[in-house]
Amino acid sequence: MALKKREYPVVTVSRRAEDSIRAGHPWVYDTELRQWDQPPEDGGIVDVVSGKGKFLGSGFYNSHSKIRLRMISRNANDRFDEAFFERRLRYAWAYRKTVMGKDLDCCRLIFGEADTFPGLTVDKFHDILVTQTLSLGIEQRKHLIFPLLLKILAEDGFPVRGIYERNDVKVRELEGLEQGKGYFPLPGVPLPPENRVIITENGIRYAVDYENGQKTGFFLDQKYNRRAASALAKGRRVLDCFTHTGSFALNAAAAGAETVCAVDISEEAVEMAKENARLNGLEERMTFRCENVFDLLSSMTGKEGFDYIILDPPAFTKSRASVEGAVRGYKEINLRAMKLLPMGGYLATCSCSHFMTQPLFEEMLKSAALDAHVSLRRIEYRQQAPDHPVLYQVPETEYLKFYLFQVV
Repeated sequence: MALKKREYPVVTVSRRAEDSIRAGHPWVYDTELRQWDQPPEDGGIVDVVSGKGKFLGSGFYNSHSKIRLRMISRNANDRFDEAFFERRLRYAWAYRKTVMGKDLDCCRLIFGEADTFPGLTVDKFHDILVTQTLSLGIEQRKHLIFPLLLKILAEDGFPVRGIYERNDVKVRELEGLEQGKGYFPLPGVPLPPENRVIITENGIRYAVDYENGQKTGFFLDQKYNRRAASALAKGRRVLDCFTHTGSFALNAAAAGAETVCAVDISEEAVEMAKENARLNGLEERMTFRCENVFDLLSSMTGKEGFDYIILDPPAFTKSRASVEGAVRGYKEINLRAMKLLPMGGYLATCSCSHFMTQPLFEEMLKSAALDAHVSLRRIEYRQQAPDHPVLYQVPETEYLKFYLFQVV
């Protein structure tokens, strides 16, 4: 059906973009736009039609970005007012309540395109929300979206005492946006006395530095993977590599590991991990090392006695162009871990890069096991927690791969 006259500029897109939108992907690139009926405004909403004039949906426009359009609706009856965004927010919150149950003290509330809020991340850390806005369309509407989200949470007994914006990321510049961080102004709400908050995950308490920590301050996507890893830890000597603020290490120690050594190259992360160990009364069973994991694994001989190694590295690749180098990095740490472990030892290993696909990661593991002269008995394969939902039509939402193995 041809598009009826509406108040939004109309853009015609290529057949390739048409096929992509019909398949459910929300991005249209700069090379895929064909013609306009009137000039659009950056950050404004446009209607998108096929070469034959058929309505495909509506999205945010931004001339500064290679992702020229970010689709937000495929319903020609939608009007993008307060009621529209409140409805979308309620959908996202209802989904979290369903898949997370009562586990809502810390969770991801908005996961960008997977929740039809392109470029927006909202993490809930107890009574603090930490946001990251990476699209101009959302940036121009956050004054509407954020208060609505607070209203919805308060209705269910989750009052929020602050929204902290972590917009200190270079990718914002690709949208023509400035970097920065700080509290989103909430009229009549005083600023929190410090930029930290205590959360509880899997029964473990953490101090989250949402001002200076990586990303939004804490990695919520591994929540249930940490719990799965801890089930193997009782009585074991655990080496937790790339520990960040100690989350896998703390779960292992709380589960009854004999000893846990947590390693990270960042002094700030190691100090935070130590603080979290004290917060949970686990410091007696834990040691901490501020070292480069690659160097540390290279220097170890196996006499250290670790029988469980956890590898949770940062993303080694953020583009297709660097995948080959990333494979080498992943293989190096996994190969060295496999060589260090005794027969019957355990390995937890993962990748948080979308570009390091599951087949590619598994081929790397097979190659590392072959070179280490061991076999891997797979216990479990997992992905990100369900508050980071995967949309099959949007492969970019599927990024975390987590494995538990026994080395035999």
